[in-house]
Amino acid sequence: MGELRAVTYKITQHAGYSVVHLKGDVDLSTSPIARKLILECIEAKHSVLVDLSEVAYIDSSGVASLVEGYQLAKTNGVEFGLVNVSQAALDVLQLARLDTVFPIHASLDDLSKVMR
Repeated sequence: MGELRAVTYKITQHAGYSVVHLKGDVDLSTSPIARKLILECIEAKHSVLVDLSEVAYIDSSGVASLVEGYQLAKTNGVEFGLVNVSQAALDVLQLARLDTVFPIHASLDDLSKVMR
């Protein structure tokens, strides 16, 4: 598991997706690593899920990294979604009304179920 300040991460594979697991705070100081991980997976033509189950805090720079990943995935013809979204992250996404933009999956085991 890599580490940068208050966020840790790992990338796993599940059902044809690269799953970027983030843990901790995704803010101005740590969002560049989240952005880099997400974009590298997409540029490698992998469908990506970002697991936010252990994200305690996400600010606008973290959300911007997710939006950029979503847009690049659409451009590259790969899937992008969020999975296991923590309540703290979901609150921010709902405030920005992005919970209706991103595919949000309840769990890795049930990727067919998109939460709304």
